[in-house]
Amino acid sequence: MQTVPELEVYKTGELLVLGFGGREIPDYVNLAACRDEIHQLIVKHKSRALAIDMTGVQLVPSGLLGVLVSTQRQGVEVHLFNLSEEVREVLELSKLSSVFHLHDVEL
Repeated sequence: MQTVPELEVYKTGELLVLGFGGREIPDYVNLAACRDEIHQLIVKHKSRALAIDMTGVQLVPSGLLGVLVSTQRQGVEVHLFNLSEEVREVLELSKLSSVFHLHDVEL
């Protein structure tokens, strides 16, 4: 499996923890590769929950939100941590805040 450079894997197992290393998600992120990597990790580790550290992320491509909704529909809980005000607002306006579990953790 080829990893997506923007996506970092912090922990695998029933709880899969991913993040962007405190960096902004670039506009050119390969969403198909990102989706495939997330799916392969979930299947390989029989993950039941996906946690994504959103520290440092100010904008989320709509395609990535689609990937997360698709993951949730497959029966994997999606938890988003440390959302910026901008990202939180988008999730609230789109009603996705009721689909995902949103958390703030002090670092």
